[in-house]
Amino acid sequence: MRRFFLAVRAFFRTLFNATVAERVRAALDEQAAGITPVVAPPPPALPPKRPARSEAVTLLAALQREGRFVDFVMESLDTADDTTVGAVARNVHRGCRQVVERFFAPEPVLHDAENSELEVPAGFDAGRYRLVGNVTGEPPHRGTLTHHGWQAGRVEMPEWSGNRDAARVVAPAEVELK
Repeated sequence: MRRFFLAVRAFFRTLFNATVAERVRAALDEQAAGITPVVAPPPPALPPKRPARSEAVTLLAALQREGRFVDFVMESLDTADDTTVGAVARNVHRGCRQVVERFFAPEPVLHDAENSELEVPAGFDAGRYRLVGNVTGEPPHRGTLTHHGWQAGRVEMPEWSGNRDAARVVAPAEVELK
C-alpha cells in the first residue's frame, strides 16, 4: 500500500514539476540501460549525546569519597609539620589506591626488572617507551630500564545515576542536623 501512495505522489509531482519529471526520466533510462542509479548518501549521523557527567568528575568524586583526595590537595600544608602531613597522606594514599585499582587495575607496561638492560626495537611505539638520556641514532636502542611504566589493565568507570544539577559535584556539602 505504501508503494501505491508513493506512485501516486510521484505521478503528480512528475506531472506538475519539470525538474522532478527530468529526474524520474533519467532514473528510468538508467534502470533500462542496466545502470545503477546514484543514490543520495544518507544524512550524516548525529554526534553521540554527551553524558550528563564527565568520567573525569566521576573519578575525582571517587578519589574524594574514598581517599579525601580533593580535601588533601586543596588544604594548605605550609604550616603543617611533616609528621601530620605524613599521617594524613597515608590515609589519602590508601583510599586513592583502592579507587585506582578498582577502576583501572594498573599493571606494568614492561615486566622486566628495573635497572635491567633491554633493547627498544625499531618501530617502537612512543606511547609505550620514553627514551631519556643520550638519544642518538636509529633504533633499535639499548639502554637501562629506569621505570617499568604503567598501563590500565581495564577501565571500568561507574555509570552516573544522579541528576544534571549534581553532574559536576565532586563532593556534596555535608550538613550535620541537630
